[in-house]
Order: sequence, then C-alpha cells, then structure tokens
Amino acid sequence: MLARREFVGGSALALLAAGSPLSHGRIAGVEEMYGLIGQMKVLAEKRGEVIAALIEGTRDMPGNIAYMIAEDIEDATSIWITEVWNTKTDHANSLQLPSVQEAISMARPYITGFGTRVETKPVSRG
Repeated sequence: MLARREFVGGSALALLAAGSPLSHGRIAGVEEMYGLIGQMKVLAEKRGEVIAALIEGTRDMPGNIAYMIAEDIEDATSIWITEVWNTKTDHANSLQLPSVQEAISMARPYITGFGTRVETKPVSRG
C-alpha cells in the first residue's frame, strides 16, 4: 500500500510523463516550473460540494499544466490537491481569476483548515 505522499507525488509525476504540454528546455533567466501539493480539511458531509466548486472554478487557468483533486481514502475530512504550473507567477496570478475567486468563495464555509503543504519543482524527463 502506498503512503499518501507517494501516491500524490507519483500521480503528479505520471501526469507529467504522460505527455503534458511541458517546455522541456529552459532558457537562462526564465522561471522554472512550479508545483504544489496540499491538504485541505473540510466538513466531511460537504466534501463533495467543495470538490465540485474547485473543479468548476479551476477549469481554465493560464499556465496550469495539471490540477488534480483527490479524496483522502482514510480521512473523510481531507482533500489533496496536486498542482503543476509553468511558473510560480502563473500560480500566483491564478488566485486572482474570477472563476477561482468564486470557487474559493463557494468552498470557504466548508473549509476547516489546511494540513500538509509542499512546494515542488517539477522536472521532465526531457
């Protein structure tokens, strides 16, 4: 059985290896890809509503390569979100998008906190 961190990290890597639209070469001075894996704590009975809001609000985000939401199998109050971005700036800019702001607003009443949060530097196999 895989630990949660192995599953989440492996899932993101699988998306990258499967042919996501990555830039394989980087030019000096250009930002590197940015990744984020985070645990969101929610009211168990509202987890589906939070997931639905996040899915709807994150459909079209410039610079986003992958955005995966996973239910924690062992904890009904947890959602794991794995994100891969062209750059950290793209991630920061996404937080200002009206669709993302609306998703946050819809989910906020059901969010009880945040757990593990890991920033990553995704790499491609070139």
